[in-house]
Amino acid sequence: MPSSIALGRSGRDIKALRDISLTCHVNPHAEGSCLIKCGQTEVLCTATLQDNVPRWLKGQGKGWITAEYGMLPRATHDRKDREATKGKQEGRTVEIQRLIGRSLRASCDLTLLNGFTLWIDCDVLVADGGTRTAAITGGYVALALAVAEGMRQGLIRVNPLKHPIAATSCGVTPSGVVLDMDYAEDSTCDVDGNFVMTGAGEWLEVQMTGEKRALKAVELTEMMATAEKGIRELFELQRQAIESASR
Repeated sequence: MPSSIALGRSGRDIKALRDISLTCHVNPHAEGSCLIKCGQTEVLCTATLQDNVPRWLKGQGKGWITAEYGMLPRATHDRKDREATKGKQEGRTVEIQRLIGRSLRASCDLTLLNGFTLWIDCDVLVADGGTRTAAITGGYVALALAVAEGMRQGLIRVNPLKHPIAATSCGVTPSGVVLDMDYAEDSTCDVDGNFVMTGAGEWLEVQMTGEKRALKAVELTEMMATAEKGIRELFELQRQAIESASR
């Protein structure tokens, strides 16, 4: 193997995505569904089309897209109690589902969803880093399939989708900038970042945290370029999955 290729803990090129798969129609009841696997991380995304909107949106000629996110008890190495048993959601859960909702709303013209709400439920089956970015990427596929089903049924008259949305993580480690980090890479990185981009090449979210030190400007530039490369690959995988599922 060429010495110029830096390898991460998983043995892959640190500038490469983990093995990605997008499996559609895994839930027979949902209008749209996608099981996304990123390395060992697995997230089940389902999209539900409901003929109503939140009370505060009634009469405004718009629809809505919202998300819920959860993690199964044994998604992680040690069992984690269900949040329902605690009587409330953790702050991390609320933050992640708001991120997913914001990101996916940017994919649609909400006026063309007039009167309808799309619920995107993202359930983490296995967590090995990047669950929020996987939820966004898989959630968009489930959303697109639900929109197609709504149009097939005549509930949605005009396709509201403007562009795809995908996301990935990127971090700075002693080995360099790593794309699509697994848990081992994420938990030991110097700087951690999550990136969400539209198919138009615009950034929706750039979340950056200096875990062990401050971030240098040149590192941020490299991280954004690396994340964009990975996300453009995700766009192609999304396109292939949606087209295959629509045949």
